[in-house]
Amino acid sequence: MFSPRVLKSASSVVCRGFSMGQMSRQGKAPDMAEGNTYLLVSNVRNRLREIVGASTNWKDHQQALAERSSLSQYLAKSQEELPTRTMKDSEIEVHLPLGTKPELREKYLNFHNSVRFGRILEDLDSLAVLICYSHTWNKDLNRSPLSIVTALVDKIDMRKHIIYPDCDIKFKGHVTWVGKTSIEAKMHMTQYHDGVYTDVLDATFVMVARDPENKRAAFINPLKPDGPEEEAIFQQGEINKKRRVELSTASLLKVAPTAEERTLIHNLFLNTLDPRTISFRGRTLPPNSVWMEDAKMKGLEICHPQERNIFNRIFGGFLMRKAYELGWANACAFAGCRPSLVAVDDIVFRKPVEIGSLLLLSSQVCYTEGTHVQVRVHTEVLDPLTRQHSTTNVFHFTFRVEKDVSAVVPQSYGESMLYLDGKRHFDETMRSLS
Repeated sequence: MFSPRVLKSASSVVCRGFSMGQMSRQGKAPDMAEGNTYLLVSNVRNRLREIVGASTNWKDHQQALAERSSLSQYLAKSQEELPTRTMKDSEIEVHLPLGTKPELREKYLNFHNSVRFGRILEDLDSLAVLICYSHTWNKDLNRSPLSIVTALVDKIDMRKHIIYPDCDIKFKGHVTWVGKTSIEAKMHMTQYHDGVYTDVLDATFVMVARDPENKRAAFINPLKPDGPEEEAIFQQGEINKKRRVELSTASLLKVAPTAEERTLIHNLFLNTLDPRTISFRGRTLPPNSVWMEDAKMKGLEICHPQERNIFNRIFGGFLMRKAYELGWANACAFAGCRPSLVAVDDIVFRKPVEIGSLLLLSSQVCYTEGTHVQVRVHTEVLDPLTRQHSTTNVFHFTFRVEKDVSAVVPQSYGESMLYLDGKRHFDETMRSLS
C-alpha cells in the first residue's frame, strides 16, 4: 500500500567498514535532487505546529494552547458525523537527505560514525502524528480541534542492520486501521544505496485522539478500505488490536505464569542451589551467568521546555530516544561489544510527562538467548516535593551481538516475573521475524 507519497528519516544501527567519499557518491537519490519538492523530516514538527496552532516561542506557545479550548465546539458528537476517509488520504512521504545535504548529518551522527537510532525514533513519532492529522484534517478549519498523541508503539522491526550515515533515507506511511477514538499508522523506511532503495524498517504506532485540551477522548473519521489489498491491511489492524488485548489480559501483573513458565522458573531456581549445603538460602551463580541485579543501568533527565511537544508536554520521541540510548548502553556493557537493534515492541505511554519533571530511567537486561539480549527500560516521574513516583512508560528492545552472551538469572520472585516478561517479548519478536 505504501505508494510514492510517504515519509523520510535516517538511522544507522551498525556501520561496517566503508569509505565516506564512496558512500556519498552512492547515497544521493535522484528524487532528492535540487528542484524537487518534498517534505523534509526537519519540517514535520513545524507542520504539526501549524495544524494545532502552537508556537515555537515558549511564552507564546503556552498562550496558544490555552486558547485551544475554544475549538471544542468543532468536535464531532459521534463518529457518524465525520466524513469517511481512505488510506490514500493520509499517505505521506518525507525525506531526510543525509547523502544529498551533508549539513544535516551532524544531528544524526554518533561517535561510531553511524546514525543515532534514537533520532529515528523521534522522527517516527512525529511522522505518525502527522499521518493521523492528515486522516482527520478538516480543510474548512484553520486549526485542528483534535489533540492526537501517541498511545503505544506496537512494533518496529528492523529489516536491515547496516544503515549508512551519508545515504538518503525515505519514510512512507499512512493510516491502516481506525477505531472510534484510536488510529493505527504504519511507516516504512528505506535507504538509497548502490543505486536503489532498500528496506530498513517497518513501524506500527497506535495514536489516540483527544479534545483540544487533551483531557478526554474525541471521535475521529472512520476508515473505508478500497480494494482487497487495503481490506487485508485493515483486517491486520483488527488482528493487532485483538492481540494487544490478549497480551494485556495475560499480563504477569494480572495473572499467574503458565504451568510451563512456572516449571522454567523452578528449574532456574534449582540450578542456583549450592550442592554442598542443599539449602533454600544457599544460592550460587551457575557458570556463564550473571545475576539480574548486576545487569542494570540507570539514568536521570530533567525535562526542559526545549523537549516539549506541540501540546506542551515532553515529546514522546524524546522519551523513546533516551530510553533506547540507555537500553543500548546497558546491552553494550552487558555483552562487552556493540549491539545492533533487532526490534522495538510494546512501548506503552501510560501518562504524559510534564515540563520540569525529574524523569528516572531504569534499564534491565531481563532475558538472553544465544546472541540476543532482551532489555526492558522503565521510566517514571519523581515529584521532588512529595517524593511520589509515577510510571510513565515501559520500553522493550531486542538486541543482537556477534557472540553468545551470558545468561541472566533471577533471584527474587519479582525478578523472575521480569525474566518471563522478557522471554515473552523475545519469543514474540522471533515469531514475527520468522
